[in-house]
Amino acid sequence: MDLNQIKGALVGDWASIAPEIRPSSSKNADGTLKPFYLKRSFKYLPGDRFELQIVNSADPHGAILLARIGIKGHMVWQGPHAIAPGAQKVDFMADEAYEVTPLNQGFADLLNQVARGGYDKWQVNSAQSIFGRSFAPFGLVEGKNFMEFDLVYLGHGMLFWGARNVDGRGFDKEENRPTNLQIPLVRK
Repeated sequence: MDLNQIKGALVGDWASIAPEIRPSSSKNADGTLKPFYLKRSFKYLPGDRFELQIVNSADPHGAILLARIGIKGHMVWQGPHAIAPGAQKVDFMADEAYEVTPLNQGFADLLNQVARGGYDKWQVNSAQSIFGRSFAPFGLVEGKNFMEFDLVYLGHGMLFWGARNVDGRGFDKEENRPTNLQIPLVRK
C-alpha cells in the first residue's frame, strides 16, 4: 500500500485486544523495571488527526483501574520504517488536548502529592487538562506539547504501533523510535 492507501485503511476506531504490559522507567527495590498495564482506544480522523484514550490499571487483568488518559492531536508521517513492508515512521503530536482522570483514590492521592502546582485537587472520575502544562509524573514541561517518535503498520486487519523499549526509554527522540512491533489494536 502507498501512504494514501494506508491512511484510508487506518480511518476509524481501533481498540486493544486485551490489557497490555509496558516497561516503565520506574524501578522496583531489586532494580528491575516496574511494569504497567493499559488498554488503548484509538481513532484516526481526516486531516491526520487522532484521538487516543488509554486506561491504566494496576494489574495484568485490568481489574484495578488507575487512570484514564485522553490525548488529541496530529500525526506527522515521516516515511517508510524498515520493520515491515508498508510500515511508516509516524510522529504523534498531542497538539489539541491532553487530560488525566484518576479512576482510583490511591492514584488521586498520589497525584495530589506529586502534581499539585497549578492543578485543582485531584479527585476520582474528575478530568484535568495537562495540555501545555508541566506535569512531573509524565515528564511534561510547560509550553511544550507531548510528542512521540513511533511507527504505524497495518497488517492482517490489525493496527500495530512500536513496542516500547525494554529499558523503559520513551519515544521522545528520533534515536528512540521503536524497532519492533507491539501488541496490535483491532477494529471496534
